[in-house]
Amino acid sequence: MDTLTRMRAFIDVVEAEGFSAAARRTGRSKALLSKYVRELEDDLGALLLNRTTRQFSLTEAGHTYFRTAADILKEIDNLADLVRENNADLKGRLRISVPRTFIDAEIGQSLIDFAVSHPDVSLEIVAEDRFVDLIEESFDLAIRITKLEDSGMIARKLSDFRVYACATADYVARYGPFNHPQDLAGKPVIIDTNTRSHNNIRFQDLDGSHFSVPVSGSIEVNSPQATLRAARAGLGVAMVPDFIVLPYIQSGALVALFDDYVMKDRGIYAVYPHRRYLPAKVRSFVDFLSLWFRKTQTEQD
Repeated sequence: MDTLTRMRAFIDVVEAEGFSAAARRTGRSKALLSKYVRELEDDLGALLLNRTTRQFSLTEAGHTYFRTAADILKEIDNLADLVRENNADLKGRLRISVPRTFIDAEIGQSLIDFAVSHPDVSLEIVAEDRFVDLIEESFDLAIRITKLEDSGMIARKLSDFRVYACATADYVARYGPFNHPQDLAGKPVIIDTNTRSHNNIRFQDLDGSHFSVPVSGSIEVNSPQATLRAARAGLGVAMVPDFIVLPYIQSGALVALFDDYVMKDRGIYAVYPHRRYLPAKVRSFVDFLSLWFRKTQTEQD
């Protein structure tokens, strides 16, 4: 029995968190998986898994082997994808991390459109508003809406992105004037707790320097959609992503404030680990989203 088969069995068991679950996921018997893992341990001369009737855990050696073995198998699979790319249709599974803000907005349709266009690619979309560890948590890639910081990841910009400070005309008439972000001091503001600064909103001055304005309000929520609804109800000024709020500004339902001061250096990025062989399915997915955003922007213009 070759080492790769035993290695795959071990990875399957660890990722499924048990032999029974791995057997159900892979279609192999529990006994066969146990045999492969035991043979792998014999070859290595080290115990990789602690097994009892009720508990399952990795040994220290198991942790070390799992991290490296997972990377090795991914590289092998990626290389196979690369070789087959021009000779076969795209197939396989993509595990993607996306912000809830993305998937719940109209731009989330891009993922559905990809699934329609590539029926043999299975998407596992995990929506949550944290920066996942792509390697440790076995994601193929992530969609991130941010100012991209330096990292060991590879990123491709899919679209520009900015936020708008906005409120209803009635709110502006009641609490204004709002000529400068400092005018927010002491005024009701709807706080989106997804932002890193929470009760401090960052702006960019006319000379390019950055400054923060402390704010407070009666509503704090970790949802841009809820923030938008609160703003439309006249409960305060809100900072809302352009792909959610722009139709309401264009219709006059909301008024944009401080346009000269709101930072515009953000973007929507596809981010993936740096690997020697990028899987064809990942490259095709990123290419599809890039084209999707370009077409959508053209239609809006």
